[in-house]
Amino acid sequence: MVSFGIDSFYNIGSNQKDRELRVMTTIADIAKIAGVAKSTVSRYLNGGSISEPTKRKIEKVIDETGYSPNTFAQSLKAKKTNIIGVIVPRLDSYAASRTMIGIDQQLRDLNCQMLISNSGQEIEREIENIYTLSKQKVAGMILLATEITDKHIEAFEAAGIPVMLVGQQHEKHYSLIHNDFDAAFEIGRHVLEKGHKRIAYLGVTEKDIAVGVKRKEGFQAAIEHRNVNVKFFKTKFSINDAVDKASEIIDLFKPTVIVCATDNIAIGALKAAYNKGMKVPEDLSITGFGGYEITEMMNPGLTTAKFFYKEAGEIAATNIVKAVMGEEIPLLHVSNFKIIERESVDNLE
Repeated sequence: MVSFGIDSFYNIGSNQKDRELRVMTTIADIAKIAGVAKSTVSRYLNGGSISEPTKRKIEKVIDETGYSPNTFAQSLKAKKTNIIGVIVPRLDSYAASRTMIGIDQQLRDLNCQMLISNSGQEIEREIENIYTLSKQKVAGMILLATEITDKHIEAFEAAGIPVMLVGQQHEKHYSLIHNDFDAAFEIGRHVLEKGHKRIAYLGVTEKDIAVGVKRKEGFQAAIEHRNVNVKFFKTKFSINDAVDKASEIIDLFKPTVIVCATDNIAIGALKAAYNKGMKVPEDLSITGFGGYEITEMMNPGLTTAKFFYKEAGEIAATNIVKAVMGEEIPLLHVSNFKIIERESVDNLE
């Protein structure tokens, strides 16, 4: 595991008074002798706020052991912080929150800190956040992206630090994506195996390449050359908008199944069906993407393609730290998925 932070920046000097202390090489040893948490020693070494008694205990141990910054540490510390900036499109998103939990936990393990900036789903604000974080001397940046524009690329280049995209892919920047195409292909194959021939696909704007394009393309690949009646529709990401659009689809198209591009959209479709007195899955089958925890608790449970957001966050954090440290990492990482079959899809065979 890569260690970016105080552990890798400090080592033990050669003038220890006690031979037994010579073997110490990490702040974990300092913390153990001082009787404090490792994170407390990290805060002290980074100039963070700690109580005077604790500060004196740590200083005493450092004095006795000769623990001091090495030359590499001093030069690196002068150039960059151990802070990673994380830009999120919205704070109330299940996918974003789970991803940030993974990022935060992994960065803590690597003795780094996370600085969050919310863009409120506004592209201009998102780009402004890139410039703002770079001015705050963050060592690297993780962007939970919904789309990548020329202005994004311009901002990345101006920042001059490693950037990791999560959720979208760009050929010139480190990217971690979910396997949207294959997940959608498997969802498509699943509803076909259940005998559905009148299918509505409820997607989103194609400005979002991952959700709006890749999932649609994967689903299309699954149903290609099959004797089925399929119509494609679009909605926004919110549940309320999905309720309205799904209601229209039910009235106008009368599908046997609605394949929804996200779990939130699927929840909206479920609400629309219930509003019309329909039973799921007897009158209408519904699927989603995401694997949100609530989809397991619903009645009926939602069939969905589960993505591992927390694990993706951990990988993103590890890779951005490696990039900051100058280590080689893959330009693209594709995370796993799993089809979760529950009760929301009826078997018409």
